[in-house]
Amino acid sequence: MNPNAATPHDHVFLGENHARNERRTWLVIALTATMMVAEITAGSIYGSMALLADGWHMSTHASALLITALAYRYARRHARNPRFTFGTGKLGDLAAFGSATVLAIVALLIGWESLVRLRSPVPISYDEAIFVAIIGLAVNLASAWLLKDDHDHHHGGHGHQHHDHAHDDDHGHDHDAPAARAGHRDNNLRAAYLHVLADALTSVLAIAALLAGRSYGWVWLDPVIGIVGALVILRWSWGLLRDSGAVLLDYLPEHEELPSEVRSAIESEHDEIVDLHVWQLGPGHHGAIISILSSDPKPVATYREQLADLHELAHVTIEVHGRAA
Repeated sequence: MNPNAATPHDHVFLGENHARNERRTWLVIALTATMMVAEITAGSIYGSMALLADGWHMSTHASALLITALAYRYARRHARNPRFTFGTGKLGDLAAFGSATVLAIVALLIGWESLVRLRSPVPISYDEAIFVAIIGLAVNLASAWLLKDDHDHHHGGHGHQHHDHAHDDDHGHDHDAPAARAGHRDNNLRAAYLHVLADALTSVLAIAALLAGRSYGWVWLDPVIGIVGALVILRWSWGLLRDSGAVLLDYLPEHEELPSEVRSAIESEHDEIVDLHVWQLGPGHHGAIISILSSDPKPVATYREQLADLHELAHVTIEVHGRAA
């Protein structure tokens, strides 16, 4: 039995910018809630349905953003809780899945209301509505800037813990923690970003429709653009549901090259991988279970060294079996 078999280690698989993203999400919630209260208050005082409607609409996004923020907090506080077998890195994807569902519901409500107004147009106070839309757009653009993920499309260069569990024929363990890079996008942050981006999109489309309606009397254009906006938001929500759901189900997308990289690093004339499982543990962190059949078995440390350049592997279990003569 390897003497390091009982070496303790944590399973913290949070994204590299977890703390920063949590702070920014709370700041965006504060901005959204302030704007929401201001619009509802002003709408009640001045009898403006446009202000009231936009204020209550923002409340749905504030609620969705709250899901994001609470998920960050819970994942951070329980990151070292041993009851979470592989840490809390996937909690953000669970929150993203829930937020995407809320976003889809909001899109359906916008589409339905637009269809109703297309059939039965209602009077529009253009100047007031345009003013509200511009204010809302400014708030949402500021929020989107705060929530933009700098590592959404590329790999970063910051370190995280890399844990290797290596099993020889006697199922001994060996642990190691070299520095690694994190670079996969944070679906939890992406959910919050899409919520404020959806609000910004509806504001831009509303401004365009209201300006055209005021200038040319095209009352029908406002609900038509509302339907277009709802379809775009539905597409965004579907993409987020698909990506976060894939992580929750341990599904690797077709463009994920990590399994083939593991095979390239390990397999040789004598060594063959007969069973391989790779899955995402959190943003930028992957786990792997590797079963090797070898005609010339090497020490488990050798196979671990061969995987050292695959920095996304944060938790690895290796089994080595000798090939029968």
